[in-house]
Amino acid sequence: MLSSLIIAALAGYVFGSIPFGLLITRLGGLGDVRSIGSGNIGATNVLRTGKKHLAALTLVADVLKGALPVLLVSYYLGFIPEALIAGIMALVGHMFPLWLKFKGGKGVATYIGVVFGFNWMVGLCFIASWLLVAILFRYSSLSALVACLVTPVAAFFVTEDVIAIVLFLMSLLVIIRHRSNIERLISGKEDKIGG
Repeated sequence: MLSSLIIAALAGYVFGSIPFGLLITRLGGLGDVRSIGSGNIGATNVLRTGKKHLAALTLVADVLKGALPVLLVSYYLGFIPEALIAGIMALVGHMFPLWLKFKGGKGVATYIGVVFGFNWMVGLCFIASWLLVAILFRYSSLSALVACLVTPVAAFFVTEDVIAIVLFLMSLLVIIRHRSNIERLISGKEDKIGG
């Protein structure tokens, strides 16, 4: 039992800590994405390079690095608690990657991947709430924050309570990582989508 949990935690962290945004922009000849915009390695900051295809590729890669450890660990070791641990550690790995001195991204795309790995219906709730807020207010960060609040609530209705609790804890991590965005939203200085 303990060994399977350790394997799940390591698998999640290693998958999650792959800095795809940094690797993709370097391979695309754009240098270090941390030197522009917010300094993050996620898809939103990659988009600030003006290369939409690289941002899309980063988004897909970051989603997959959340989903794959959950699905693989679930298949080989069992879903609860191993897959839950893998999901949490994938998000932690993205936010605090060892190879980047623990300075990673804000975790939204990886969070989405983990959510879909846990339960696809809850994942669709995240997407729907994100899109609704984005259409109404045109703030990517606000969309992510609202979706992270909606997701664990949705999970309580469509899946097991333990999954909802884990998603609540993961949502807190994402929200904490968005402190600067929250400050800019309050002060009216946050950039809008397409702005």
